[in-house]
Amino acid sequence: MTVEHPPVVPGPRRRRIPPPPARAESHALFRLDQLEVSFDPASRSLWTYMRPDTRPSFNPDLLRDFVTWQDDIALACAGGAMPIRYLVLGSRCPGVFSLGGDLDLFARHIRARDREALIGYGRACVRILHRNMSGLDLPIVTIALVEGDALGGGFEALLSFNVVIAERGTRFGLPETLFGLFPGMGAHCFLSRRLGAARAEQMILSGRTYEAEELYELGLIHALAEPGGGRAAVADYIRQNQRRHSAHCAIYEASRAVNPLPLAELEAVVTLWADAALRLSETDLKLMRRLTGAQTRLHDRMRD
Repeated sequence: MTVEHPPVVPGPRRRRIPPPPARAESHALFRLDQLEVSFDPASRSLWTYMRPDTRPSFNPDLLRDFVTWQDDIALACAGGAMPIRYLVLGSRCPGVFSLGGDLDLFARHIRARDREALIGYGRACVRILHRNMSGLDLPIVTIALVEGDALGGGFEALLSFNVVIAERGTRFGLPETLFGLFPGMGAHCFLSRRLGAARAEQMILSGRTYEAEELYELGLIHALAEPGGGRAAVADYIRQNQRRHSAHCAIYEASRAVNPLPLAELEAVVTLWADAALRLSETDLKLMRRLTGAQTRLHDRMRD
C-alpha cells in the first residue's frame, strides 16, 4: 500500500517538541494481574502495589507477574518511554505488606515428595530478589513502602531493596522455625551481610516478631513514617534526594562490589531449604497449616 505524505511547506524550521512521557497504566507494558503499576513522570518514579488474588503471599502467578514486571521495566528504560529513576513497591492489602511464601503450596509439594517443585519455587523467588538487589542493572534506586506487616518471605523480599521506609507499628518476622523450617529465600544471605553471621542466626532462630522501630535501630529500615503516612514519606524521600540520585546509585553499586551476593549462593540455600522441608513431620505440616489459617483470618478481618 502506498502512503501519500503531505507536501512540504516552506517556512522557518521549528524546534520539535517531544511528546509527554507515557503513563504506565496506558502503556503497552505493565499489563499485570496481581501488580498495579503507575508511572509519575515528574519524579521519574514507578509505583507498584501488590494485590494478590487470595492470601497476601507470593503465589506462583504473582511470581510470574514479578518476572514480567522486571522485564517491562528494562524495556521501558531502554526504549526511553519511561525514564525510571526510582522503583517503589508496596501492597494494597490492608495491614499487610506480605505474609511470605505460599505455605499451602509448600505443604502439597512436601506431601507429594516433590523436591524439584520446591526448588523451582525457591529459585524463582531468589532470582527476582537478586535482580531487584542489583537494581535490574540500571541506574535505579529501589524503595520498599511498608504500610503493613512483612513476615517470612515478605521480610526477606524487603532485604533486597536499597531503601526501606516503614510505618511505625508495622511488624516483621521470620516464623519458619516455629514449624521446623528456616527462611530459604535470602534471609540468611542478606542478614549476614547486614548484621554479621551471629546476629543473623540469632534473628532467624528466635522466630520472634520485631517492630519497625527495632529494625530501624538495626539499620534494616532506613526511615520511619507515622501510620497512614508511608506513601507521603516515600514521595518526600524521592523529592529530597533527586539531586543525589546518581551518587546514591554509585554508592549502592559500590556496596554490591565490596560485599557481593552471587545468585549461585542464594540458589544453594534454596536447595538446602527444600531438603529441610522434605524432612518435616506431619506435626510440622499441621503447625504450618494452623499458621496459614491464622494469617488468613487476620487478613480477612483487616479487609472487613
